[in-house]
Parts: sequence; structure tokens; C-alpha cells
Amino acid sequence: MTLKGKTAVVTGSNSGIGLGVARELAKAGADVVLNSFTDRDEDHALAAQISDEFSVSARYIKADMSKGTDCRALIEQAGSCDILVNNAGIQHVAPIDQFPLDKWDAIIAINLSSAFHTTAAALPLMRAAGWGRVVNIASAHGLTASPYKSAYVAAKHGIVGMTKTVALETAEEPITANAICPGYVLTPLVEAQIPDTMEKYNMGREEVIKKVMLERQPSREFATVEQLGGTAVFLCSDAAAQITGTTISVDGGWTAL
Repeated sequence: MTLKGKTAVVTGSNSGIGLGVARELAKAGADVVLNSFTDRDEDHALAAQISDEFSVSARYIKADMSKGTDCRALIEQAGSCDILVNNAGIQHVAPIDQFPLDKWDAIIAINLSSAFHTTAAALPLMRAAGWGRVVNIASAHGLTASPYKSAYVAAKHGIVGMTKTVALETAEEPITANAICPGYVLTPLVEAQIPDTMEKYNMGREEVIKKVMLERQPSREFATVEQLGGTAVFLCSDAAAQITGTTISVDGGWTAL
């Protein structure tokens, strides 16, 4: 399929899952807007690289997803937004009675509230264009829970709930809203954690991946950013026009347990 003529805004997309999704959307022909809170030469170089590689328009726009005004300004600066991928997110792990207040506030702001603000700003543009796709990157933790991740689990459950609400509010329009729920994904950040985990458990690479890092993922394999991007592309396709208000798990069977 082709997404030529569509513009995709992907939050938190200068690395990891967001960048992988942006690349797959560009590969399918969409013009893309990359985003993060930094404004480095390499951020803009990423956009230029995508533009050259896939012959699409690609831009980088700085916006701090912890600030509602920045979230809405991102969509305004993009100018058009046929596809909105809410991906920005952070994590902190601590028991709930010891969870720092500033970390709670930041996780809820970036992982949940940002999607509210961007969606609210993007829907009028989608309605004016007569077509739209909202794809929220949730998590297996949007469907289940783990200890010590109260803010993250709360935010991701919230994303799933908001996805359903947006889907119902747009059900009679050519706009869909769905959430992708990844398990463990092999990103540069996760890759960087492997050597330390190997040392901690005195295990080889494959053993520590399968027995420690992917203990809760029955496939014992990481999902890839390309797989998540491909899932997003599918949700933007005509084949998915009647898929709305639901979750698609890319978690190696985690939520089947």
C-alpha cells in the first residue's frame, strides 16, 4: 500500500520505537514529522536522511511533550496531520510509597497527557482532510501490570482508555484510533543494557536475553522497531478502515499468559 500524500507526525521519534515507526511510514510513502525535546544538528540530520532515503518530505520539530502548549504547537507547526503516532514516553521504577512526585507528574504528562493534547489539536485537521489515523503506542503494561511501575502502568492503561474514547467520538467519520501494545522491543536503549545485565547475572548474551530480560515474553524474542512500524502502516491502510478502538499486541505472547 502507499501513504503518498499523507503527513505523519510521530512524537518522541529521534530514536528507538518512534524513529522505527517514522521510517516505516516514510517507506510507505508518507511525509513525516520527527519530534523530540532536543534541537540538535543530528535531529535535523535524521529527517534529512529519511527524506533522501525514501524520497518523501521529512522535518524535525522540537517540542517538549511534558508541556501541553508545546504538544499543540507541534501539530500547528506541522501544518497538516493525517496520521498521528503518539509515541513519546519515559519510565521510572520505584515502590509506590517511595515513588518521587516529580517522576509521577512527568510520566503522566509525557506518556498520557501529551497524547490528549496532540490528538485534540490533530482531529480538526483530520476532519478537514476527510481522513485520519491516530495510532497510540501503548504497552503490554496498558493491558497488564508489573510491580514498581505505578506511573507507567497508569499512563499506559490511560492511553488504551483514551484510544477507545477517541474511536467512539470519530466512529462515523473516516478516522480511526487504535493502540499498539509492545512487549520488550530491541531498541538502542535496551541493547545498551545487555552487557551490564550479562555481568550482573554472569551469563552469556543469549542466555541473559532469554532467561532474564525476556522472562515474561513467551516467544523469548524481542519485538523489533520495524515490526511495530509495520503494524502502524497496516493500521493506516484501507484494510484496517474498520479497525478502531482496539489494541494490537506485539508482545510475543506476554498478554496471553
